[in-house]
Amino acid sequence: MTSISRSIHLPLSACVRSSRPSVSPFIHRRFLGIPSAFLLDHYIPRYQLLSSVDAAKKRSHAYAHLRNCNLCPRRCGVNRYEETGVCLIGAETAKVNVIAPHRGEEPCIQGFHGSGSVFFSGCNLRCVFCQNHDIAHQRNGFDLTPDELADWYMKLQTEGNVHNINLITPEHVVPQVVLSILAARDMGLNVPIVYNTSSFDSLESLELLDGLVDIYLPDFKVWKSSTSKRLLKADDYTGTAMESIRAMYEQVGDLCFTSDGIAKKGVLLRHLVMPGKEDEGRDIMRWLADNVSKDLYVHIMEQYRPDAHVGKKKRRITEGSGADELRYAEINRAVRDKEVGTVRNAAVAAGLWRFCEANEKGMFHL
Repeated sequence: MTSISRSIHLPLSACVRSSRPSVSPFIHRRFLGIPSAFLLDHYIPRYQLLSSVDAAKKRSHAYAHLRNCNLCPRRCGVNRYEETGVCLIGAETAKVNVIAPHRGEEPCIQGFHGSGSVFFSGCNLRCVFCQNHDIAHQRNGFDLTPDELADWYMKLQTEGNVHNINLITPEHVVPQVVLSILAARDMGLNVPIVYNTSSFDSLESLELLDGLVDIYLPDFKVWKSSTSKRLLKADDYTGTAMESIRAMYEQVGDLCFTSDGIAKKGVLLRHLVMPGKEDEGRDIMRWLADNVSKDLYVHIMEQYRPDAHVGKKKRRITEGSGADELRYAEINRAVRDKEVGTVRNAAVAAGLWRFCEANEKGMFHL
């Protein structure tokens, strides 16, 4: 693989040439039906409001977490300067696979110019259907220090003209992320920070992020412990996700926008509907409405496809046994429209009403 500068910088330079469309000067005056409760006249990122004393405390706490890691429910307790835990990532750097403006997010996140996405390698879950398994499971990428990460945030802002910095699968590198945000703040970063997570976070980790993250973008994957144990390789996923999502909501509240339709702060909750798991999706929607907020902005996703270990042939234990059996056969198909509709109907029945629609175009999604 070529150097990091070449492999990551190419999308940025392409963005500079092509992603700055001519925008009517009157667009920002259009409210596009945003309810006043979720409309911001202007927005200053939370990290810009942090005092120098609080910033120093967060730096100190970040180093402490690395010396006794409790960033997720795995609670490995290792000194990451000397050894690694489940995520196999040390203390000095974070491993990054791709940094580039990204147009594959929700319209209110990607906006006109894209979301400044940073795809971290490694993960504290082992989802058997992971659609980024080459990044999450194989840990392909480049090692970057927090200061180097901050430099890339600035390139995304100045050259990519992105609407935010989107930290994707960062649960296992939160201290490095915290240090990078604080370094970028001193360099002049002024766009919102998006924390794009599986929700397998510890409360200690989210407390460290408080005051630095503007938009939380959590998944709520499954509901039953038997499903999380089989498909995510985590026994306590559901209880952890509940705690994590409530903590995120307490920090930033419901998703809010400036009048151009770009999200600036709040929680945007994702749920990927999976084959045969629509009953779990219904339970998740009811829990969100009853325990978080009926005004929660929700994206019910339908793009599941078999990937990673799903549909692969089982290993032969003895000659002729299980030779034609497939792994995780129950989810080895695309999700059906009826299954997605069932989850959506349950969300509406529970009182949820703010949805990200699959056919959204431009800013007309509010």
